Amino acid sequence: MISQEVNFDGLVGPTHNFAGLSHGNVASMSHGGRRSNPREAALQGLAKMKFLADLGLPQAVLPPHERPSLSTLRAFGFAGHDAAVLSAAAKSAPDLLVACASASNMWVANAATVTPSRDSADRRVHFTPANLLSKFHRSIEAPQTTRTLRAIFRDGKHFVVHEALPAVAALGDEGAANHTRFAPAHSATGVHLFVHGHRVFVGNPPLIAPKKFASRQALEAFEAIVRRHRLRAPTVVHAQQNPAAIDAGVFHNDVISVGNENVFLYHERAFSDTAATIAAVKASYARLHGGAEFHALAVPAAQVSLRDAVGSYLFNSQIVTLAPDRMALIAPSDCAENPRVRQFVHRLIERGTTPLQAVHYFDLKQSMRNGGGPACLRLRVVLSAEEIAALPPTVMLNDANYFRLTCWVKKHYRDRLTQRDLADPALLRESRRALDELTQLLRLGSIYPFQLPGA
Repeated sequence: MISQEVNFDGLVGPTHNFAGLSHGNVASMSHGGRRSNPREAALQGLAKMKFLADLGLPQAVLPPHERPSLSTLRAFGFAGHDAAVLSAAAKSAPDLLVACASASNMWVANAATVTPSRDSADRRVHFTPANLLSKFHRSIEAPQTTRTLRAIFRDGKHFVVHEALPAVAALGDEGAANHTRFAPAHSATGVHLFVHGHRVFVGNPPLIAPKKFASRQALEAFEAIVRRHRLRAPTVVHAQQNPAAIDAGVFHNDVISVGNENVFLYHERAFSDTAATIAAVKASYARLHGGAEFHALAVPAAQVSLRDAVGSYLFNSQIVTLAPDRMALIAPSDCAENPRVRQFVHRLIERGTTPLQAVHYFDLKQSMRNGGGPACLRLRVVLSAEEIAALPPTVMLNDANYFRLTCWVKKHYRDRLTQRDLADPALLRESRRALDELTQLLRLGSIYPFQLPGA
């Protein structure tokens, strides 16, 4: 069964703003309060998608969520018509309104954890939407994420979209941002590396905790997902994030390591015991694939410090397969602007001893200022040709869809937005019109609460 990796990128939502909501995310915290440009943000994301599609890589889109979330505001006791709810929240609970207006759902690496059919016991693709309970503004995403995934991956013969894990501390789940799959090719059986920051149950040995920022991913959550997705024990490796890296701003593992097929690029301080983690991955890979080559590429702190890694988002790049043994790094332009990071990347490629043979830099400044790079913007889903055929074809990006989506963005999105604008009822109306039109363009049916009868 020949499979390909399809990148499902999140479309940036119309309320994209800089609110600095994500404690522990250095970029998000440092840009809070600045004026944003939702139109530019969405077009920057689409430009990256189009480039990858033009390279011949399967590329798809995930629609944004409705924001502000009126249902959340009403759950907090605000009542009346929509404009009254927004006005009252802006006056008495402005921080709540800002959280309910966050466009953080654009970073779909946190949308779910995915297991390809090649690896699951029932030979179906499994999705578990992340509960994201560590941050309030993200914890409200799971219901819409579940509806969206079920609208796209609707064929029960091929796909299973589970409910999110219960929103309790022992099951704190941040999705695919802490998960990496390794295999000689996407079609082969994979080794799954699940990276957690903490354990909850007393029976487990205590772990060293970060001192400045809290970890977000619980070991128990990934253990539950392994059971749900029916993964076999020999294909699974669990590892702990380095608490010092978390304190440096590494809120998810995809800010400190990135892997693709048989290549793993990681910072030497990524894990609490990096040597043991790499040894465990290599051992599992060898058990599955014998002597097949595996490239474990350590990035020394002497060449790229944790500060440079977090500031440039080097490890939040994508590694994509262009052909057998030929890969490219899709990096944010911030990597090119950091001389130490740029030098490391170009020396790595010039060595010619790994499948990494090219780097492409992208201006994703609007996303980067909120703490999300190329890898944050995409959910990786390995699919067979038959599984791709079971998707709504309109979610796949081609020239025609790219043109339609860029026109849609230019028609509906504002080119400047401040936190004061989030209380504007006109912004809510504009957003709903945009999303209603988008569901028609993508032929997904009614997936938003405002589209349902009685809304």
